[in-house]
Amino acid sequence: MRKIIIDTDIGVDDAFAIAYAAKHFDLLGLTTIFGNVQVGQAVKNAKFFSQKMHIDVPIFRGCSRPLALPPDHPNVAVHGADGLGDAYDNPCDDHAGDAIRFIIDTVKAFPGEVTLVAIGPLTNLATAINLAPEIIPLVNGVVIMGGAFGTDGNSGNVTPHCEFNIWKDPHAADQVLTANWSVTLLPLDVTHKVLLLGDEVRQINQQVLSDISRNYMNYSLKREGFEGMALHDTLTISWLINPQWYTTVESPVRVVTEGITRGQTLYRQTHLGSRFNPFDGLKAQRLCIGVDSEAVKAHFIQSMSA
Repeated sequence: MRKIIIDTDIGVDDAFAIAYAAKHFDLLGLTTIFGNVQVGQAVKNAKFFSQKMHIDVPIFRGCSRPLALPPDHPNVAVHGADGLGDAYDNPCDDHAGDAIRFIIDTVKAFPGEVTLVAIGPLTNLATAINLAPEIIPLVNGVVIMGGAFGTDGNSGNVTPHCEFNIWKDPHAADQVLTANWSVTLLPLDVTHKVLLLGDEVRQINQQVLSDISRNYMNYSLKREGFEGMALHDTLTISWLINPQWYTTVESPVRVVTEGITRGQTLYRQTHLGSRFNPFDGLKAQRLCIGVDSEAVKAHFIQSMSA
């Protein structure tokens, strides 16, 4: 089985991704990060959700703030104050080992075997490669939910130009996306196209998933006019299961780190000569811009119903 580490600011769609991954891959650990919640709450959520879903996986505590920007507060509207829809009382503590050390040590212990799946801000991954750049060629691949490139109008969910995970720490994102390793990016261009309706969540017949997603679905009903949720982070796992469900392009990627477009992800769309080219010398990464949404959703429902 493919060995993976999931780096997560665990909210509702993160939890769906973790449950999906546990059915298909060798889940070596969950490393937590600020984002949907503060990092201490992410540790508590990872412990609690793993216990509720009977997933045996070690939990680690990562960075509590961005590399360069001041920390800000989570947005509780979608995921609730606790990140898991305020559905349960969570008795777990927030103590855990060092996520950065775990990532570095695990990649070195299994050279060429570990895939890093990042479904939150990219601060942990950036910190790991800053402290131990020698792990970059040892990583099997990096799969990220983040970014937006404007395909079919999907250009941002925090500002008109940027997606949440990248916006939370654009400096970290730029470092991770320009590092000399293989990245697959699942941006809003595809994640906004895979919508799980309330009836489909109930069809899965997983009480925990139904409970934690209720707040998200109520938010969607009020804001978007439908009872459901985008699977977002779950598509990282879907990509690893069957890349043929996705249409991709390859290009170096950069992230805007300041100004009114802070957090915007950019890829090279022309080969015309220019005086300054911020993509020069950078490795081309794989960007998903199309998806067979029905196939992705059907496989997820089938897997989680089994």
